Amino acid sequence: MNAAQRKAVSLILADDQDLVRGGLTALLNLEPDLEVVAQVGRGDHLLAAVREHTPDVALVDIEMPGVDGIEAVRQVVEAKLPTKCMIVTTFGRPGYLRRAMSAGALGFVVKDTPAEQLAAMVRKVAAGQRVVDPALAADSLAGGINPLTEREQEVLRATARGGSVKAIAAHVHLSTGTVRNHLSAAIGKTDAENRHDAARRALNNGWI
Repeated sequence: MNAAQRKAVSLILADDQDLVRGGLTALLNLEPDLEVVAQVGRGDHLLAAVREHTPDVALVDIEMPGVDGIEAVRQVVEAKLPTKCMIVTTFGRPGYLRRAMSAGALGFVVKDTPAEQLAAMVRKVAAGQRVVDPALAADSLAGGINPLTEREQEVLRATARGGSVKAIAAHVHLSTGTVRNHLSAAIGKTDAENRHDAARRALNNGWI
């Protein structure tokens, strides 16, 4: 389908769950001015798909294989492509909202948003407006900023995947001593009991 044959707003969906992609596609295609032109199931496939289909808006989940949705959005934005990005996720965590906006997303909503409201938000994002779930915006302001440094976030992400300190050190290319220092700092900042608790708290807050 060429650009002249498309509806007013063309969309691409990035979500690793087939049923979610199918459901969103069906709902959005019911709108007279919206059309899903492509779907991907991995974060690391989004950039290539956006280059191929040049949609107006990309609706992106966060937790996907390859790279997460926030990093996938960052790749699209840094490539200076005209596609606007919008996070549509189950995980409405304040920390995720801040990270997504920092990556260049124009919208952030949760998947249980009513279809009519979601369609309206998509139109606003397509027009270059910023759209954020109001409750999430309030929670984000109340929750404060992410206290973790980039290295601490990296180490906690590796911790969340499991493995020993030695394995974590190999994964992030740091010495075990440096990893222990980062973990100690992260444990203190998250008021956690141990590294696993710190990773869990950071994940729940959307900081990693």
